[in-house]
Amino acid sequence: MTRKLFGTDGVRGKANTYPMTADMALKIGAAAGRYFRNDGSNGHRVVIGKDTRLSGYMFESALTAGLTSTGMNVLLLGPVPTPAVGLLTTSMRADLGIMISASHNPHHDNGIKFFGPDGFKLSDEAEAEIEALIDSEIEPAKAHNIGRAKRIDDGRFRYAERIKSTFPAGMRLDGLKVVIDCAHGAAHRVAPEVLWELGATVIPVGVSPDGFNINDGCGSTNTAAAAAKILEVGAHLGICLDGDADRVMILDETGAVADGDQLMALLAGRWADQDRLNGGTLVATVMSNLGLERHLDGRGLRLERTNVGDRYVVEAMRANGWNLGGEQSGHIVMTDYATTGDGLLAGLQFLAAMIETDQPASALTSVFETVPQMLKNVRYAAGQDPLNAALVQKSIADAEAKLIGKGRLLIRKSGTEPLIRVMAECEDDVLLGQVVDAIVAEVEAAT
Repeated sequence: MTRKLFGTDGVRGKANTYPMTADMALKIGAAAGRYFRNDGSNGHRVVIGKDTRLSGYMFESALTAGLTSTGMNVLLLGPVPTPAVGLLTTSMRADLGIMISASHNPHHDNGIKFFGPDGFKLSDEAEAEIEALIDSEIEPAKAHNIGRAKRIDDGRFRYAERIKSTFPAGMRLDGLKVVIDCAHGAAHRVAPEVLWELGATVIPVGVSPDGFNINDGCGSTNTAAAAAKILEVGAHLGICLDGDADRVMILDETGAVADGDQLMALLAGRWADQDRLNGGTLVATVMSNLGLERHLDGRGLRLERTNVGDRYVVEAMRANGWNLGGEQSGHIVMTDYATTGDGLLAGLQFLAAMIETDQPASALTSVFETVPQMLKNVRYAAGQDPLNAALVQKSIADAEAKLIGKGRLLIRKSGTEPLIRVMAECEDDVLLGQVVDAIVAEVEAAT
């Protein structure tokens, strides 16, 4: 069964533009309610969290209307990180979890992510069945079976306690000065609170959301503000989250950035040394740097690659019993602790490594030497498919021939935006630029 509405991470788009309209959110809520409340009983629950986008109020109300119209009881968490929704879906015995967020995207975008009763994101098959229901005649509940909605005021505190429980018992962050950039997003309160409660001196950045400034010049996709603050206050490191706090970038004491690949390499090595890396395998996507693969191979460890999207990383992990995975973009998934990427959790694991090794952040953020990588994005209009153009296909074939034995090429459509992503890796910088620019030029000409 194919999906047209759902992308690699739920439904996403520009607020008040199809498919992210209040009307469509109501239909999605009703379809999800009918899918999960399939026995007619009134005991079914769904938890809903959101980030700090202005449009979150609209989608929260519309989803609630659709869900309650089919008899689902809705528990509203308010602004909480995405991983908190996965956690609370399970702990509150809900049938479904929903996060309203467009992650690292700007404020004018929004999205709807789904979690199953086990706290993991729904499978492609489940999303396809929900999508099919949207196009059908959804039977509403009888008047006496309409669902209820209730505010849950302590959702972030429950999440905070769970996160702190993953930190080594008895370990404290006393003496560490930590810049935490919350991207004016869902973790703007809980992340600084957790770090402070563990003993750190906390310097918060991006903690004043106004509905419009989420991810704007801050967070994991724009680390300059955090880097400047690190140098200004002499911090030991920076932790940069994205708008829904499921991604992280670590900055060392000089402000230099370590991406998800470096953090995964650090954790994989430490876990292997502690005999806790299941199957000696790290799961990452096709976007992860070739240097990571070479580093793991040199350690006698294995890199398993998946399609882009943390959901596909998690699916591979669950299918094979592996417990560590993630993405170069900063999704770090540790299924020993959580069901999805968790930026704050990953940040705490890095802090624990600093304390246990008694080394500065800079000594832990350059685990392997990266192979030069270039990524360029080309935006295209709705209805276009520039990758089918003959000249584009020829330029891709020419690039692949030039990179044989020297590097690799990856061309793909974004699952969340109308973008063609052109990525190549090659130790010859001149050749790298030539092949990427040639493909980008042909894709632009075809749009």
